[in-house]
Amino acid sequence: MKKKWKILILLGLLIVIAGAIGASIKISKRGIVTVQTGRVAHSDLTSLVTASGEVKPRNYINIGANTQGPAPIVAIYVKEGDHVRKGQVLARLAAVQPAADLRAQQASLNAILADSSASEAGLNSAQQNIAVAQAQVDHDRADLEQKKIDLDRSKQLFDGKLIAAQDYEAKKVTYDLSAATLQASLRKVEQANAGRAQSSAQLNSAQRKVTQGEAMVTRSHDVLSQYDATAPLDGVVTNLPVHVGETVVPGIQNSTASTLMTIADMSIITAEVHVDETDIVSVKMEQLADVTIDAIPNRTFKGKVIEIGDTALLRSSGVAASQSQTSSQEAKDFKVVIALDIPETLVRPGLSCTAKIVTGTRPRALAIPIQALTIRQKGQLQTPKPGQKMPPLMDPAAQKAAKEELQGVFVVENGKAEFREVKTGIAGATDIEVLSGLKDGDQIVTGSYQIIRTIRNQAKVKVDNKPPAAGPMPS
Repeated sequence: MKKKWKILILLGLLIVIAGAIGASIKISKRGIVTVQTGRVAHSDLTSLVTASGEVKPRNYINIGANTQGPAPIVAIYVKEGDHVRKGQVLARLAAVQPAADLRAQQASLNAILADSSASEAGLNSAQQNIAVAQAQVDHDRADLEQKKIDLDRSKQLFDGKLIAAQDYEAKKVTYDLSAATLQASLRKVEQANAGRAQSSAQLNSAQRKVTQGEAMVTRSHDVLSQYDATAPLDGVVTNLPVHVGETVVPGIQNSTASTLMTIADMSIITAEVHVDETDIVSVKMEQLADVTIDAIPNRTFKGKVIEIGDTALLRSSGVAASQSQTSSQEAKDFKVVIALDIPETLVRPGLSCTAKIVTGTRPRALAIPIQALTIRQKGQLQTPKPGQKMPPLMDPAAQKAAKEELQGVFVVENGKAEFREVKTGIAGATDIEVLSGLKDGDQIVTGSYQIIRTIRNQAKVKVDNKPPAAGPMPS
């Protein structure tokens, strides 16, 4: 019996000793946090802004009806997908009245031109009449001078009693008759000049009527030309919603009844994407982008930013925020246009696409995983003194300073997690650039997410970087 009791007592002592050892180990491990860590290292970083949108031509024009009223379509000369040249007739509307107006105006112009020609001929005739009358004046003036010489000679002979009075009086009558003839010729010149002035006025009036008639013909021709839809640029027919026989109505914006077709200039193809307002400040002109198109899988197309919108667009409607009646608190986007290096035969307008715009690059940058970053208030980083349970009372200024938020990471040193403030630069897909606060090779806490959120400064840590055990395969 004594031996049995000795064995029981020995076993009890062993149990007590084992319990004491286990308790001491458990107590020693109290407050130790198991963490995952990584190293600060150099890495090539690329900052990207991702946005979605659709493929669009750089320039496109909706061709509508410019007629003076509703008109039926009598001919369509193209179909969707056709390449067209600038000035090419694409469709024709019924134009009976404007064609008749043009013919009437042309006939009126022809009549006016005939009147103008007659007036010009009349003016030329008046010019000739003046020349004839002036020649007659010159002839009569010369004849009068001759008659004056004859009269003077006859007077001398009459004074010398060498001729009879009858002969002298005959010479005088002849002279007076020549003087009267010259006066009549001068009046004919005046009459011819008046006729010339009248013919000139008639010609000027006819020429003004010609100008007016030409203007009316030009107007009628322009009205008639509105019934022919022509291509305003070289491009491709991307939308043709109408058929022969349908009636188009001019002047109704965004109406299917007013749009004949859409011509797109496919020489410059763009991706029009909407960038979130929080990312738009990073997007700049000429930045490069990689664009993927849903309809063309496994291919990436290069591009560059050529336009950045200045107006915020509501995400729900795409309407400019300044023109919307909805709440200004709604999420907003900004339009960004990217010129693509892609064959025009490979895409069609309206295809969905996703763009990754390169907003910054850093070769060999000092980087850490993004998930390692956390935010702490200054007051949370203060380590309580031994024996201190409650934080000391602080004045308002100290309380405000204690609430200041700091960005940083927890560095593992001597088995403890020490918070270290860091300043960061550009962010890549998984890593972010460190500008200050860390050095190459520092061991930092990278997980888990819950631990990074709740770990305290100077907490004891245990590093466990083993990958999680794989679960059982599903049957």
